[in-house]
Amino acid sequence: MNDLSSALRPERQRKPDWIRVKAPTSKGYNETRKLMRDLSLHTVCEEAACPNIGECWTKKHATVMILGDTCTRACRFCNIKTGMPMPVDPFEPENTAIAAAEMGLAHIVITSVDRDDLPDRGAGQFVKVIKALRRETPDTTIEILTPDFRGRMKQSIEEICEAGPDVFNHNLETIPRLYPTIRPGARYYASLRLLEEVKAHNPLIFTKSGIMLGLGETRLEVHQVMDDMRSADIDFITMGQYLQPTPKHAKVEEFVDPKAFAAYGSIARAKGFLQVAATPLTRSSYHAGDDFAEMKAAREAKLAKRQA
Repeated sequence: MNDLSSALRPERQRKPDWIRVKAPTSKGYNETRKLMRDLSLHTVCEEAACPNIGECWTKKHATVMILGDTCTRACRFCNIKTGMPMPVDPFEPENTAIAAAEMGLAHIVITSVDRDDLPDRGAGQFVKVIKALRRETPDTTIEILTPDFRGRMKQSIEEICEAGPDVFNHNLETIPRLYPTIRPGARYYASLRLLEEVKAHNPLIFTKSGIMLGLGETRLEVHQVMDDMRSADIDFITMGQYLQPTPKHAKVEEFVDPKAFAAYGSIARAKGFLQVAATPLTRSSYHAGDDFAEMKAAREAKLAKRQA
């Protein structure tokens, strides 16, 4: 390659040691990958280039991404492709349930791309997936990570809550100041309102949300997001390091030290969240099953204390 080509190539940011992970090579990883391909299922683990894919897939944990692999939005942090999606796969709900049963999942996370092209914004497919899971593997607890259902939020939430997920997650992703550049297709307070609506419809459903750090936010702005989440009665906050998927995406402004994550986690617990996950490698569905069990126990302990 000549000197001109080298000069034009975007410089790759060097990751600190605490954010590096080994390439996946295990037998369990390959078996999980084959199962997803055989059932024509997409996973956010692959599409979003999650750094934890090797660990999770080795343990036969995968986050299924429904409604296809093409998003109608173009957030500057996300590696999922943008364009005109294919029609919704009618076999996706049943195949998702088959995958959960074959992997023997005690807890499953279901997410999706944004589908602003659909009249119901994809809410109906979430309902079908939840119902298929309840039929096929009734002991599996269900966590959903949804888009904001822009323009049809309240009706979508009502339909999904009636289907009965155990955890309803919707990520705020970043601080309000960065929304115009990082998440231009969404609105910060609309996302907060969505999670408030879930609690209003069914207070027993756990709510969850997360943000990425390293995009240029300040410490006080992160604290304000925590306060906003608690005002919306959100049970569980996740905080992880933003990683730039490609040179075309938003750059990493800072690799946040693990000690800073631990400090944020301590503050979040003091603010009253039932569950907190705050490490550089934290992602929405990372260790989701274990976190769900801990969150459930924390709520039971809190209720017992009130009744004592």
